[in-house]
Amino acid sequence: MKRRFNITGLCVPDRHYMVDISSRLEEIRKLVEEGAYFTINRARQYGKTTTLNALAGILAEAYFVVRLDFQSLGSASYKDENTFSLAFASCFARGAMLSDEKAAGENPAVQRLCMAEEAGEETFDLRRLFRLLLQFCEASPKPVVLMIDEADSASDNQVFLDFLAQLRNYYLEREAMGTVTFQSVILAGVYDVRNLKSKIRREEEHKMNSPWNVAAKFKVNMSFTKSDIEGMLKEYEQDCRTGMNTGEIAELIYQDTSGYPYLVSAFCKLMDEEVEGDEAAGNNTSAWTRAGFLQAERILLTEKDTLFDSMIGKVEENPELDSMLKMLLFTGADIAYNADEPSFDRAVMFGLVKNQNGRLRIANRIFETRLYNYYLSAAEMQKTDIYKASQRDRNQFVVDGHLNMRRVMEKFTEHFSELYGSSVDSFIEDAGRRLFLLYLRPIINGVGNYYVEAQTRDLRRTDVIVDYGGEQYIIEMKIWHGNEYNSRGERQLVQYLDDYHMTKGYMLSFNFNKNKTTGVREIVIDGKILIEAVV
Repeated sequence: MKRRFNITGLCVPDRHYMVDISSRLEEIRKLVEEGAYFTINRARQYGKTTTLNALAGILAEAYFVVRLDFQSLGSASYKDENTFSLAFASCFARGAMLSDEKAAGENPAVQRLCMAEEAGEETFDLRRLFRLLLQFCEASPKPVVLMIDEADSASDNQVFLDFLAQLRNYYLEREAMGTVTFQSVILAGVYDVRNLKSKIRREEEHKMNSPWNVAAKFKVNMSFTKSDIEGMLKEYEQDCRTGMNTGEIAELIYQDTSGYPYLVSAFCKLMDEEVEGDEAAGNNTSAWTRAGFLQAERILLTEKDTLFDSMIGKVEENPELDSMLKMLLFTGADIAYNADEPSFDRAVMFGLVKNQNGRLRIANRIFETRLYNYYLSAAEMQKTDIYKASQRDRNQFVVDGHLNMRRVMEKFTEHFSELYGSSVDSFIEDAGRRLFLLYLRPIINGVGNYYVEAQTRDLRRTDVIVDYGGEQYIIEMKIWHGNEYNSRGERQLVQYLDDYHMTKGYMLSFNFNKNKTTGVREIVIDGKILIEAVV
């Protein structure tokens, strides 16, 4: 059976192309061997379940691994302590049987757990549950490792906090008195259960301190590197013989995803299954090229997806997060990371931003572009005069499949001067870049893509890279700070064009001077053609 790229649920090596995560598993194994209790909290679809499954496999020889999934309990299981304790007893017994049916069947604690659940004992509480769990550990032929996936699915519930408190007591007893209890407990989820204040309901603020303060820090990097991605592509290439340059494709995927596991697999799956290949040659060789990558990128940026739905949902639910993302995207604000700021903490936890050398950055180029598209497609944005002007103009910018970017700059300059030329400086500085992207998007929508180059974005300068019809256009947007600064910007753009092996670039300057001269001109520097627009 041909292996495929998988983006739904568990990845299985025999059925799916996968990144080699063996080095990460060894890092986690060391935590288990040290007897650590810890959490694996990462954003949605970050490979947590696949990691737990693989980890259980490599631990099985030395440990009795019991894997649970709190999503299987259902919301009714958290009604009260008795209901939860019975539900957990059943879930644990089943997990033990799936792990090692013979050993679990011979363990008297498993039988008692099953009997309590079947009888629906009304007096069965956390104290009795944990007494049986202790007996299970004492009778087990191997040290017991407990893994709980989706552990945060009911973390705003008091019974869950009481459950964590019991686990904590077990840990402390083991350390202080040598009690035979769990060798290691691993809780996986999006929310870090060491700090539950973002999940606790407002009327229950006295529950904000999580008892899971015994957890060791989990520092394993679960993002994929370019080398990781290339290794997976080489396995695919051995099977499919497309002739792709695995290093080039891996670099393109990494640049767009920053190694976010789901996005990496999504790109590969699209290129393998949906991007049009060379039918005449009987293979999908042309799909695994830069052109095929760009086609996959367009699909990924426009199709409905549960990951992106979740991302937008988090933005809409958190006004502070929404405001912070707009500052990062549209003003080039340099925001220092502060772990004590709730909106920053949530954004990192949800995987929307990352802490890069103490500064906040959007997590990856795909998320950034989806967020740009989300904000620029809002109903209030489409009512703006500049958006309406773009809708009227857009048919005049493409000739024989080629985008006339100079014409785009000319028309934007014309409309901007007419609509906003008399606006105050603060408006131009805050909204100018947003207005250009708002004008640009309807022109390239459905055919081209754009992204903001992270290396050059700041309060003064932003480079936008546009891909359209297989051609790239580099547009430097900046705030005018005098002729000397402008000349320096021209030299920077020339260098940037050299890096991209291109001969033509574009500059858009927002000038605050009252005596400014607006319009578009063309200059040549070191053999590079620069189209400069001033508004």
